[in-house]
Amino acid sequence: MVSKLIKVILGLILIALGAWLVYLWWGDLLALVRGGLGLFLIICGLIAFALVAD
Repeated sequence: MVSKLIKVILGLILIALGAWLVYLWWGDLLALVRGGLGLFLIICGLIAFALVAD
């Protein structure tokens, strides 16, 4: 019983720390998403061309 309680508390602490870091680094996170969006669209276009050629 105690083992499950410790795991739940540890999980909640990790979730809270992760949410706090996302809040602190929100601007950097958005820059990362915007930077990767172009590459994602290029890959999607290449996949679309590959499907047309098939």
